Amino acid sequence: MSQTDPVPPSPPRKYEPLDVQPLRLYSAAERTHLSDVNRFARPTPPGASLADWLSGLPDFLGVRQLRAAVEAIISARKAGRPVVMAMGGHVVKVGCAPVVIDLMRRRIVTAIACHGATAIHDVEAALFGATSEDVGPALRDGSFGMVHETAAFFADAARRAVTDKCGLGEAIGRQVHACQLPHASVSMLAAAADLGVPATVHVAIGTDTVHMPALADGAQIGQATMTDFRLLCSVVKDMGATAPGGVCGVWCNVGSAVVLPEVFLKALAVARNFGADLDNLHTVNLDMLRQYRTGQNVVGRPVAPGHGHDIAGHHEIMLPLMRQAIIESYPGLIS
Repeated sequence: MSQTDPVPPSPPRKYEPLDVQPLRLYSAAERTHLSDVNRFARPTPPGASLADWLSGLPDFLGVRQLRAAVEAIISARKAGRPVVMAMGGHVVKVGCAPVVIDLMRRRIVTAIACHGATAIHDVEAALFGATSEDVGPALRDGSFGMVHETAAFFADAARRAVTDKCGLGEAIGRQVHACQLPHASVSMLAAAADLGVPATVHVAIGTDTVHMPALADGAQIGQATMTDFRLLCSVVKDMGATAPGGVCGVWCNVGSAVVLPEVFLKALAVARNFGADLDNLHTVNLDMLRQYRTGQNVVGRPVAPGHGHDIAGHHEIMLPLMRQAIIESYPGLIS
């Protein structure tokens, strides 16, 4: 038979029900179990403290990730290592800025990073007491992103960054105070400037509404955000252990699916190139959905197995919950 000849069809096979009598059985006492009643939930009564409620959660999956993240953050701060919170715009839009500000004031979060949209929402909340326009209708009539006050503020902040020789995050924080914005108390960038906490803004030109008007100066924006990238590299380098095998810092990515995971990966590469010992680095990702880059660039590639913690959930629930878990679990950390 040549290779081009068709293969003759096989006759249909006949099957009989398998006789399972010879199956080998064994006792459950010999089996490894992934779930046991000692880890089940312990419902708390009305009026219970939040600490009791947290301790009563079932010890599985997301709860274990949350507890591991809290433990890593507490360990990092006890060892004097940085805890960085990198945030997308929804952190501000769903009202969690006061949570982050409180964590900075307690010296739990020691640096913040955001992209341009986060900074815009942060400033608009401080400026107007409101933010987040309805994109659909505004896009159709050509008014999307054309608010003069926001564009002017960011143009001034970029000039301030160049004049003051600082990064965009610090310049925005200073500008919030210089302009005496009516709701400055809810600005994370202003709070960081007050507290001396490093705050970086990582801009991709063309992704933010404030890049559209003629007020925007690409050279100034680029210089300011490059300064912030190099500042962040310094922070990530400082996350390294001070002794072999020691405790490292914690990087928390909250709601940024693309820009900040990419920025983190590059800053981490720079820090390791400088010799930072980041073998025990922990990372935390909090978002409503699991995304490719956060899975790879935050909880996967940068850390050893078991050191990346992925917690899915709404920011407006998970961020306050994680904050409370931290301060309930280690009140001695509070300054």
